[in-house]
Amino acid sequence: MKIEDYPSQEPLSEVARGYHEGCLARRREEGIDIAYGADPYQRLNLFPAPRPDGRVLAFVHGGGWTNGYKEWMDFMAPAFTRAGVTFASIGYRLAPAFLFPTGPEDVAEGVMHLREIVADHGGDPERLFLGGHSAGGHYAALLATRTSWHRARGIAENPLRGCLPVSGVYDFGPSSALPMRPRFLGPPSDDVDRVASPLEGLERAPPFLIAFGERDFPHLKAQAAKMVQALRERGGTVRQIEFPGLDHFEASYLAGDPDGIWVAEALRFMQDPS
Repeated sequence: MKIEDYPSQEPLSEVARGYHEGCLARRREEGIDIAYGADPYQRLNLFPAPRPDGRVLAFVHGGGWTNGYKEWMDFMAPAFTRAGVTFASIGYRLAPAFLFPTGPEDVAEGVMHLREIVADHGGDPERLFLGGHSAGGHYAALLATRTSWHRARGIAENPLRGCLPVSGVYDFGPSSALPMRPRFLGPPSDDVDRVASPLEGLERAPPFLIAFGERDFPHLKAQAAKMVQALRERGGTVRQIEFPGLDHFEASYLAGDPDGIWVAEALRFMQDPS
Protein backbone atom coordinates (compact mmCIF):
# COMPACT_ATOMS: atom_id res chain seq x y z
CA MET A 1 0.00 0.00 0.00
CA LYS A 2 0.98 3.61 -0.42
CA ILE A 3 1.41 5.50 2.83
CA GLU A 4 -1.13 8.10 1.73
CA ASP A 5 -3.76 5.39 1.33
CA TYR A 6 -3.78 4.56 5.04
CA PRO A 7 -6.18 6.14 7.54
CA SER A 8 -4.56 9.05 9.36
CA GLN A 9 -2.38 8.49 12.40
CA GLU A 10 -1.41 10.74 15.25
CA PRO A 11 1.20 13.35 14.24
CA LEU A 12 4.75 12.10 14.37
CA SER A 13 7.32 13.80 16.55
CA GLU A 14 10.33 15.34 14.80
CA VAL A 15 12.49 12.35 15.75
CA ALA A 16 9.85 9.86 14.66
CA ARG A 17 9.36 11.74 11.40
CA GLY A 18 13.07 11.35 10.70
CA TYR A 19 12.85 7.63 11.37
CA HIS A 20 9.76 7.32 9.14
CA GLU A 21 11.59 9.00 6.27
CA GLY A 22 14.71 6.96 6.94
CA CYS A 23 12.86 3.65 6.72
CA LEU A 24 11.12 4.58 3.49
CA ALA A 25 14.33 5.93 1.94
CA ARG A 26 16.01 2.56 2.61
CA ARG A 27 13.18 0.62 0.97
CA ARG A 28 14.43 -1.03 -2.22
CA GLU A 29 11.46 -3.10 -3.37
CA GLU A 30 7.78 -3.64 -2.77
CA GLY A 31 6.51 -6.92 -1.44
CA ILE A 32 3.31 -8.79 -2.17
CA ASP A 33 0.60 -6.91 -0.26
CA ILE A 34 -1.70 -9.46 1.40
CA ALA A 35 -4.76 -8.84 3.58
CA TYR A 36 -5.39 -10.98 6.65
CA GLY A 37 -8.32 -8.84 7.85
CA ALA A 38 -10.71 -6.15 6.67
CA ASP A 39 -8.90 -3.09 8.09
CA PRO A 40 -6.18 -1.42 5.95
CA TYR A 41 -3.71 -2.02 8.77
CA GLN A 42 -4.49 -5.74 8.85
CA ARG A 43 -2.14 -6.57 6.02
CA LEU A 44 1.32 -7.97 5.50
CA ASN A 45 4.01 -7.49 2.88
CA LEU A 46 5.56 -10.74 1.72
CA PHE A 47 9.00 -10.98 0.07
CA PRO A 48 9.75 -14.43 -1.37
CA ALA A 49 13.39 -15.46 -1.60
CA PRO A 50 14.77 -16.15 -5.11
CA ARG A 51 16.27 -19.41 -3.81
CA PRO A 52 14.33 -20.19 -0.63
CA ASP A 53 15.77 -22.48 2.00
CA GLY A 54 12.56 -22.73 4.02
CA ARG A 55 13.33 -20.24 6.77
CA VAL A 56 10.72 -17.52 7.32
CA LEU A 57 11.19 -14.27 9.22
CA ALA A 58 8.12 -12.18 10.02
CA PHE A 59 8.88 -8.74 11.44
CA VAL A 60 6.66 -6.21 13.23
CA HIS A 61 7.22 -2.44 13.06
CA GLY A 62 7.47 -0.10 16.02
CA GLY A 63 6.00 3.35 16.51
CA GLY A 64 5.00 3.55 20.15
CA TRP A 65 1.87 1.47 19.49
CA THR A 66 0.23 4.60 18.01
CA ASN A 67 2.15 5.04 14.74
CA GLY A 68 3.85 3.05 12.05
CA TYR A 69 3.36 1.12 8.84
CA LYS A 70 4.32 -2.34 7.73
CA GLU A 71 6.23 -0.61 4.93
CA TRP A 72 8.70 0.69 7.52
CA MET A 73 10.26 -2.76 7.74
CA ASP A 74 10.39 -3.48 4.01
CA PHE A 75 13.99 -2.23 3.85
CA MET A 76 15.04 -5.32 5.81
CA ALA A 77 13.82 -7.77 3.16
CA PRO A 78 16.76 -7.83 0.68
CA ALA A 79 19.32 -8.81 3.33
CA PHE A 80 17.26 -11.89 4.13
CA THR A 81 15.77 -12.91 0.82
CA ARG A 82 19.20 -13.00 -0.81
CA ALA A 83 20.20 -15.46 1.96
CA GLY A 84 17.24 -17.72 1.20
CA VAL A 85 14.89 -16.46 3.92
CA THR A 86 11.30 -15.62 3.06
CA PHE A 87 10.59 -12.24 4.70
CA ALA A 88 7.29 -10.70 5.78
CA SER A 89 6.41 -7.38 7.42
CA ILE A 90 3.19 -7.51 9.45
CA GLY A 91 0.95 -4.51 10.09
CA TYR A 92 -1.58 -4.08 12.89
CA ARG A 93 -4.23 -1.66 14.08
CA LEU A 94 -3.00 1.22 16.21
CA ALA A 95 -3.90 3.04 19.41
CA PRO A 96 -5.64 5.15 20.52
CA ALA A 97 -8.45 3.93 18.26
CA PHE A 98 -7.62 0.31 19.10
CA LEU A 99 -6.42 -0.67 22.57
CA PHE A 100 -4.73 -3.76 23.97
CA PRO A 101 -5.07 -6.63 23.15
CA THR A 102 -6.05 -5.63 19.58
CA GLY A 103 -2.45 -5.13 18.41
CA PRO A 104 -1.02 -8.51 19.41
CA GLU A 105 -4.22 -10.22 18.31
CA ASP A 106 -3.76 -8.66 14.88
CA VAL A 107 -0.15 -9.81 14.72
CA ALA A 108 -1.30 -13.29 15.74
CA GLU A 109 -3.80 -13.30 12.87
CA GLY A 110 -1.07 -12.14 10.52
CA VAL A 111 1.23 -14.92 11.69
CA MET A 112 -1.49 -17.55 11.23
CA HIS A 113 -2.33 -16.29 7.75
CA LEU A 114 1.34 -16.29 6.85
CA ARG A 115 1.58 -19.91 7.97
CA GLU A 116 -1.26 -20.81 5.62
CA ILE A 117 0.24 -19.22 2.52
CA VAL A 118 4.01 -19.19 2.96
CA ALA A 119 4.59 -22.65 1.47
CA ASP A 120 3.27 -21.29 -1.82
CA HIS A 121 6.15 -18.80 -1.76
CA GLY A 122 8.99 -21.15 -0.81
CA GLY A 123 8.75 -20.88 2.97
CA ASP A 124 8.34 -23.67 5.50
CA PRO A 125 5.57 -22.87 8.03
CA GLU A 126 7.42 -25.04 10.55
CA ARG A 127 10.46 -22.76 10.34
CA LEU A 128 8.72 -19.49 11.15
CA PHE A 129 10.45 -16.88 13.34
CA LEU A 130 8.97 -13.62 14.62
CA GLY A 131 10.83 -10.40 15.34
CA GLY A 132 10.07 -6.74 15.73
CA HIS A 133 11.49 -3.34 16.59
CA SER A 134 10.47 -1.40 19.71
CA ALA A 135 6.68 -1.77 20.09
CA GLY A 136 6.88 -4.48 17.43
CA GLY A 137 9.50 -6.24 19.54
CA HIS A 138 7.04 -6.15 22.41
CA TYR A 139 4.32 -7.84 20.35
CA ALA A 140 6.77 -10.43 19.03
CA ALA A 141 8.03 -11.29 22.52
CA LEU A 142 4.50 -11.48 23.89
CA LEU A 143 3.37 -13.98 21.26
CA ALA A 144 6.57 -15.99 21.57
CA THR A 145 6.13 -16.49 25.31
CA ARG A 146 2.35 -17.03 25.45
CA THR A 147 0.18 -20.01 24.50
CA SER A 148 -3.44 -18.80 24.55
CA TRP A 149 -3.34 -17.10 21.14
CA HIS A 150 -2.39 -20.20 19.15
CA ARG A 151 -4.45 -22.61 21.24
CA ALA A 152 -7.49 -20.44 20.60
CA ARG A 153 -6.79 -20.94 16.91
CA GLY A 154 -6.58 -24.71 17.14
CA ILE A 155 -2.79 -25.16 17.29
CA ALA A 156 -1.51 -26.90 20.41
CA GLU A 157 2.16 -25.99 20.04
CA ASN A 158 3.41 -22.44 19.54
CA PRO A 159 4.14 -22.13 15.80
CA LEU A 160 7.05 -19.76 16.39
CA ARG A 161 10.49 -21.37 16.31
CA GLY A 162 12.12 -18.36 17.92
CA CYS A 163 11.92 -14.63 18.58
CA LEU A 164 14.18 -11.77 17.44
CA PRO A 165 13.21 -8.49 19.15
CA VAL A 166 15.29 -5.38 18.54
CA SER A 167 15.01 -2.67 21.22
CA GLY A 168 11.89 -4.39 22.49
CA VAL A 169 9.67 -3.59 25.47
CA TYR A 170 9.14 -6.39 27.97
CA ASP A 171 7.57 -4.86 31.07
CA PHE A 172 4.81 -2.36 31.93
CA GLY A 173 4.72 -2.92 35.68
CA PRO A 174 6.02 -0.71 38.53
CA SER A 175 9.64 -1.67 37.80
CA SER A 176 9.44 -0.96 34.06
CA ALA A 177 11.06 2.50 34.35
CA LEU A 178 8.93 3.66 31.42
CA PRO A 179 8.61 7.47 31.40
CA MET A 180 4.83 7.09 31.16
CA ARG A 181 2.28 4.33 30.86
CA PRO A 182 1.61 3.74 27.14
CA ARG A 183 -1.89 4.70 26.03
CA PHE A 184 -2.42 1.53 24.05
CA LEU A 185 -2.92 -0.27 27.38
CA GLY A 186 -6.15 1.67 27.99
CA PRO A 187 -7.39 2.75 31.45
CA PRO A 188 -4.97 2.10 34.34
CA SER A 189 -5.09 -1.54 35.35
CA ASP A 190 -2.49 -3.69 37.07
CA ASP A 191 -4.05 -6.76 35.49
CA VAL A 192 -3.69 -5.36 31.95
CA ASP A 193 -0.12 -4.24 32.62
CA ARG A 194 0.75 -7.72 33.84
CA VAL A 195 -0.93 -9.55 30.95
CA ALA A 196 0.73 -7.23 28.43
CA SER A 197 4.22 -7.72 29.89
CA PRO A 198 6.25 -10.54 28.33
CA LEU A 199 8.32 -10.64 31.53
CA GLU A 200 5.30 -11.52 33.64
CA GLY A 201 4.15 -15.12 33.85
CA LEU A 202 6.28 -16.62 31.11
CA GLU A 203 4.34 -19.57 29.76
CA ARG A 204 7.19 -20.78 27.54
CA ALA A 205 10.80 -19.84 26.91
CA PRO A 206 11.58 -20.37 23.22
CA PRO A 207 14.94 -19.40 21.74
CA PHE A 208 15.48 -15.62 21.70
CA LEU A 209 17.92 -13.31 19.96
CA ILE A 210 17.64 -10.06 21.94
CA ALA A 211 19.30 -6.93 20.57
CA PHE A 212 19.50 -3.23 21.40
CA GLY A 213 21.74 -0.24 20.82
CA GLU A 214 24.50 0.87 23.16
CA ARG A 215 22.85 4.32 23.23
CA ASP A 216 19.31 2.93 23.30
CA PHE A 217 16.74 4.13 25.82
CA PRO A 218 18.14 3.14 29.25
CA HIS A 219 14.87 1.57 30.41
CA LEU A 220 14.81 -0.71 27.37
CA LYS A 221 18.37 -1.87 28.01
CA ALA A 222 17.46 -2.61 31.64
CA GLN A 223 14.33 -4.48 30.57
CA ALA A 224 16.32 -6.52 28.05
CA ALA A 225 18.69 -7.66 30.81
CA LYS A 226 15.73 -8.76 32.94
CA MET A 227 14.17 -10.58 29.99
CA VAL A 228 17.39 -12.44 29.28
CA GLN A 229 17.61 -13.54 32.90
CA ALA A 230 13.95 -14.61 33.07
CA LEU A 231 14.19 -16.68 29.90
CA ARG A 232 17.37 -18.39 31.04
CA GLU A 233 15.84 -19.19 34.41
CA ARG A 234 13.06 -20.96 32.51
CA GLY A 235 15.63 -22.95 30.57
CA GLY A 236 15.43 -20.88 27.39
CA THR A 237 18.30 -20.37 24.95
CA VAL A 238 19.09 -16.67 24.66
CA ARG A 239 21.62 -14.78 22.58
CA GLN A 240 22.14 -11.08 23.29
CA ILE A 241 23.69 -8.39 21.11
CA GLU A 242 24.47 -4.77 21.98
CA PHE A 243 25.11 -2.62 18.92
CA PRO A 244 28.17 -0.42 19.66
CA GLY A 245 27.43 3.31 19.47
CA LEU A 246 23.88 2.99 18.13
CA ASP A 247 20.69 4.58 19.43
CA HIS A 248 17.13 3.26 19.34
CA PHE A 249 16.47 4.12 15.71
CA GLU A 250 19.94 3.31 14.38
CA ALA A 251 19.51 -0.15 15.89
CA SER A 252 16.49 -0.63 13.66
CA TYR A 253 18.37 0.47 10.55
CA LEU A 254 21.16 -1.98 11.35
CA ALA A 255 18.62 -4.81 11.27
CA GLY A 256 18.45 -4.37 7.50
CA ASP A 257 22.17 -3.98 6.82
CA PRO A 258 23.28 -7.07 4.88
CA ASP A 259 26.85 -6.54 6.08
CA GLY A 260 25.92 -5.72 9.68
CA ILE A 261 26.30 -7.89 12.77
CA TRP A 262 22.58 -8.35 13.40
CA VAL A 263 21.74 -9.85 10.01
CA ALA A 264 24.63 -12.30 10.32
CA GLU A 265 23.56 -13.30 13.83
CA ALA A 266 19.91 -13.53 12.84
CA LEU A 267 20.71 -15.85 9.94
CA ARG A 268 22.77 -18.09 12.21
CA PHE A 269 20.06 -18.03 14.86
CA MET A 270 17.36 -19.08 12.41
CA GLN A 271 19.58 -21.86 11.09
CA ASP A 272 20.16 -23.27 14.58
CA PRO A 273 18.14 -21.56 17.34
CA SER A 274 18.88 -24.22 19.97
